[in-house]
Amino acid sequence: MCGRALRMAKMSHGALSRQLGWLLVAAGLALSGCGVASAPIKNTDQVVATPQPGQFTVSVAAHQTVGNVVPVQVSIANGTDDPRSVVPSQVFAINEAGERVAPLPPGEAARQSGNAGELKAALGSAAVSGALGGGVGAGLGAAAGSAFGAVGTGAILGGAIGGAEGIFRGAEKGQDRADREANQQISALALKPEEVAKNFTVTGYVFYPKGTYQRIDLLLVDRETGDTQTISEPWH
Repeated sequence: MCGRALRMAKMSHGALSRQLGWLLVAAGLALSGCGVASAPIKNTDQVVATPQPGQFTVSVAAHQTVGNVVPVQVSIANGTDDPRSVVPSQVFAINEAGERVAPLPPGEAARQSGNAGELKAALGSAAVSGALGGGVGAGLGAAAGSAFGAVGTGAILGGAIGGAEGIFRGAEKGQDRADREANQQISALALKPEEVAKNFTVTGYVFYPKGTYQRIDLLLVDRETGDTQTISEPWH
């Protein structure tokens, strides 16, 4: 009687082990298919304003909201003989009430958009970093092996715990990686303070808080005299 009970207990442990093993394997496969976190600004345009004789030409292209940030590509072309300087902090979005809204600094824009990245992207990075660290791969390997009777119940539980730790640690590293990628991309694409010489075109992104806007007011500066020129462009 005692022998029969012991055999049933072993069978129960075996069934539990197989179920746990398959669950961990499935989780690993699901995570591994997600890939690496994508960049926060997708499909960045390469079309820019063209210098027109005797005038400044400005084009504006608002992109889809990322988290709480609206990225706007601004392109300025100088067709005049007079150089003008672009100051990113002086590129204002005008809201429905007619109020000026100053752009977010690139670092703040990166924080607000990077931390609001899609869960799929964060999990994708988690799978990659966890596998590189050995936590997910080793944990799932041990659990899969134990599911086929390669090792004992204690090893199954140890493998399960190790796999779980690898996944969660990988998730933390994956989020950090997603944030770094967001910061790097936004800083690289941000509109820079620079001078627009004759027949030159300057292009970059400015970032605004999520909202509804009517137009962009861009101030250009004459470095020699200090005079400013405002150019307005409809929001689109």
